Amino acid sequence: MVRRTKADAEATRHSLLDAAELLFQARGVSRTSLNDIATAAGTTRGAIYWHFRDKADLFNAMMERVVLPLEETLNKVGKTPSTLADPLQSLRDSIAYALHKTATDERTRRVFEIATLQVEYHDEMHAVRARHLQGRNDCMQQTAEVLRSAADQQGLTLAIPVQSAALGLHVMIDGLIQNWLLDPQAFDLRRCGRQVVNTYLAGLGFPPVTLPRPQTRRTRQPPALETA
Repeated sequence: MVRRTKADAEATRHSLLDAAELLFQARGVSRTSLNDIATAAGTTRGAIYWHFRDKADLFNAMMERVVLPLEETLNKVGKTPSTLADPLQSLRDSIAYALHKTATDERTRRVFEIATLQVEYHDEMHAVRARHLQGRNDCMQQTAEVLRSAADQQGLTLAIPVQSAALGLHVMIDGLIQNWLLDPQAFDLRRCGRQVVNTYLAGLGFPPVTLPRPQTRRTRQPPALETA
């Protein structure tokens, strides 16, 4: 019997997550069984239980491959010398990075689409709902800390309580991504995201940021007709 190496086990784990992504997107989470995933990955159902407790555990692992790098980016805001100097700009950059990844990275878009449009929080997926809530609460708490730090740094009193401000920003970005996922051709997620974030922050009382206007293409005018 050939002994499996750690690299073999890791490769199997990733193949299961890859298969789950594609099947969850195509069929929905509730209509995809663990056996379906094992078959698509070219392995056995037993291999799934070697790596994951159940479907919810597999789903959360699939999400974390995409979400953790984004959460780590937000975690750094206000905790390094460069971000401490301008926490608000670091928050803008963190949001811009998340929107860029969503718009340009196929895996990020696919996983967000599954989490937004293809999951039902029934009993089997209780742990998924709990992970979603934890991620939301952590994100809002970190955002509130950055907003509070930025307001203190600039000597501002925000227009609304900082927790409400963090909630509003989260809801706005979350809704922006959900609407973009429904029709990616409807608007430019990155450009629209920058605009609404800067407008929202200005509404809270922070100094507005002037964005460059998109250049409009000039049409060449026909030469004037000569008159006698």
